[in-house]
Amino acid sequence: MSRIGKEPITVPAGVKVAVAEGVVTVEGPKGKLEQKLVPEVNAVLEDSTITIERTGETRDHRARHGLMRALVANAVAGVTSGWSKELEINGVGYRAEAKGREIHLALGFSHPVVYTLPDGVEAEVDAKANRIRVTGVDRQQVGQVAAEIRSLRKPEPYKGKGIKYSDEVVRRKVGKAGATA
Repeated sequence: MSRIGKEPITVPAGVKVAVAEGVVTVEGPKGKLEQKLVPEVNAVLEDSTITIERTGETRDHRARHGLMRALVANAVAGVTSGWSKELEINGVGYRAEAKGREIHLALGFSHPVVYTLPDGVEAEVDAKANRIRVTGVDRQQVGQVAAEIRSLRKPEPYKGKGIKYSDEVVRRKVGKAGATA
């Protein structure tokens, strides 16, 4: 049995969960999320716990058991406390500015780069520290938006210029060595 899949998910107070026709709907103080279940698993709601059960013992059933449990647990955590990713901007003249649902970035190109945020995701820009904090309810969507912003100018290995995750370590390379005569 999947070690992750067999753990029950505790539903905190103030969160409503509904299971119907292969869809788990979670509604909490931060928002509402729906997680569609694959046919290999079922969700059972008892009191304030959700258990994910397999319908069979094939390899596919076992493989998706833990995945579905993790996705439902992420939905419960998202509507309760939300998810966030923090990005750092490094480089001379590199900066970000939030204007409504858009982030205007100066990344060393001849033009400013404008990134429009999708619905359900918010971003805060700390101009002094050159940081962007992406927050939202859906973990996958927050990670996707952070990855798209990072891809606008990935960190380079020589000077470390670019956009990186705050916990990311950029491996630095040694530059050109001086010519010896």
